Amino acid sequence: MAETQDAWRKVVSLAIEVEVSTPGMSASLGYFDTYRRARLPANLVQAQRDYFGFHTYERVDMKDSFHTEWYKIAKKLLGGRAAIEGELKIGSKEQKH
Repeated sequence: MAETQDAWRKVVSLAIEVEVSTPGMSASLGYFDTYRRARLPANLVQAQRDYFGFHTYERVDMKDSFHTEWYKIAKKLLGGRAAIEGELKIGSKEQKH
């Protein structure tokens, strides 16, 4: 499979470009990429879980579990843009992290 992956990627890319659905080929390529990597972008899920439910997350460069006050960081980054800030709320209840 590793020897033919360039052609595999070209076929999937071309299919996407011309709007042809290839769910089996696309999913299997994603699985192949995931299977051969030591680190995955799935760590984003840990951050989302921490934001919404204080679940904490682990880092690859340090031991222990961590929690980040994501809402405060987002609020600081967004500054006074109240319209965008309002999108950081869930329902009508503001997240207090």
